[in-house]
Formats: sequence, structure tokens, C-alpha cells
Amino acid sequence: MAEESDSTVLLAGAANLAIAIAKVVAGLLSGSTALLAEAAHSVADTLNQVFLLTALHRSRKPADARHPFGYGMERYFWSLLAAVGILVLGAGFSIAEGLRSLFAPEPIAALAVIYSVLAVSFVFEGTSWLRAITQVRREAREHRVPFLTHLKNAEPAVKTVAFEDSAALIGLLIAAIGVTLAVVTGQHFWDGTASIAIGLLLIVVAFTLGRDNKTMLIGRALPDDVQQEIRGIISGTPGIEGVLELLSLRLAPDRVLVVATVDLADMRTTGSAIEQLAEQVDTDVRRQFPMVRHLYLDPTPGELAQS
Repeated sequence: MAEESDSTVLLAGAANLAIAIAKVVAGLLSGSTALLAEAAHSVADTLNQVFLLTALHRSRKPADARHPFGYGMERYFWSLLAAVGILVLGAGFSIAEGLRSLFAPEPIAALAVIYSVLAVSFVFEGTSWLRAITQVRREAREHRVPFLTHLKNAEPAVKTVAFEDSAALIGLLIAAIGVTLAVVTGQHFWDGTASIAIGLLLIVVAFTLGRDNKTMLIGRALPDDVQQEIRGIISGTPGIEGVLELLSLRLAPDRVLVVATVDLADMRTTGSAIEQLAEQVDTDVRRQFPMVRHLYLDPTPGELAQS
């Protein structure tokens, strides 16, 4: 899965770089503000791929004394920076250029160049988008969860690519509509309006990605239904009467910490027996939920649990 995520991000980066160059050239030749806004969007996306690749590689560093649970949270930090990049570079430039165009509209030229670049960009962006969505769908099937549920907790780099490319495809349609309306009606403010609309779209994407990554950095638990299933596995283990408390924390998309306070059936259970019990619970839980990499039991004898 790690190599697949790398490939998805690299494909998105290569596509965005090629598209950004084409859009800049076409935007300068045609004078289309909407196309320049899309160029800024692609430039921002290209720079963001660097953040995402950094996130993938740094998060794979092995655990050490200072970071005993590894560096998985790096994925959310660098993905948060990517969201900021979308907001500042993409949305900021698009809205600023759109406002400039509204107050000082300019005629649009080289329509053939504009539509050619938009069409080619749609193909490249669509290919990158399809790659990211295919990966998320496959992973959702493997985890037996709905697509949207898995997308919310997917690898941040792949999730960011999916959101960026979705916004890019919509942005290309907005740019095409803006340019067409400007040419057909002769009212060039439509071009600037399209640029502002693209900027607002990028604000929505940046806010969504930033909010999700912030939540992960603060610490997000597993979904309630998954926690209930883990409770059931632990409670069903011979020697355990019930789970008094269960805490979970996502350390990375594929790495979860679980701490469970359990009610032991026999308060005379020895230390070696508790160790074997913990190993059995760990095996049973990880068999069904491989992402649970760290599971700790806090055993409480039955009589103490009732006091």
C-alpha cells in the first residue's frame, strides 16, 4: 500500500506540473483570468505533492526512544501544510485575480488555445483523480467499510490528491463556462467571476482537509461501531468478564493504539496468566483489525471493579 500511495502522489505531481506550465502559457497568451486562476491552482497542487511525498517518507521512520509509537502523525502535519498551500497559493491568487478582472476586464483572445489546454488538463487531472479514487475504493473493500467512511480516514496523501483533483476537475468546468459566457455575451466580467468561483471552491477544499488533519493531530478515536466490535472480542475472551473502559487513538491511517481496562473473572489470576491473556486478546483483535498495532490491557480483578 505504501508503494501505491507513492505512485499516486507522484502521478498527481507530474500531471499538475505539466498542466501548470500549459495553463500559465495559455493564460498569458489569452488574457483569461479564469485560466490564470486554474494555473495558480495547479502550481499550488504541484508544490503540495512535495509536502505529501515528505509526509509519506518521514512517517515511515522507525520508532525510537523519543517517539516510541513511530512518526505516523507526520502524515497529518504535512498534509495540513498542503491544505494551507491550497488556501494561500490557489484560493488567494484566484480571488485576487478575479477581483482585478472585475474592476478592469480585458478581452479574451486565443480561444483555441484556451479550450485545448482545458481539454488536455481535464484528461490529465481525470487520470490522476481516477488513480486516487481507485485506490480508496479498493482499500474500502478490503476493510469492508463504505467508500465515504474510508475516504474520511484514508491515507492523508491519497485523500488530499483525491480532493485536489476533484476540485481541479470542477475548476476546469468553471473556467470553461466563464470563458464561454465572456465570449458569447461580450461581458468579460464572467471570466473574473469564474476565477473568484474557483477561489471559493479551493477555500472549501482547504477548509475540509485542514479540519480533518487538525482533528487527527489532536487525536481521533476509532468509530463507535469499531470500538464496540473490539469490546466484544475482548469481553468474549475466557478469563475476562467485561471491558470497563476502552480508549483508542489513531497514530496513522494504518496504526492504532488501544488501551482497555478489563474486569477479570478471577482476582487470583497470576502475572503469567495475565500475560498469556493479553497475548490472546492482542492476537484475536489484530486478526480482525490489523491496524491495531498497540494494544494494552489494564486488568482489574472482579471484586475491585465492583468497589
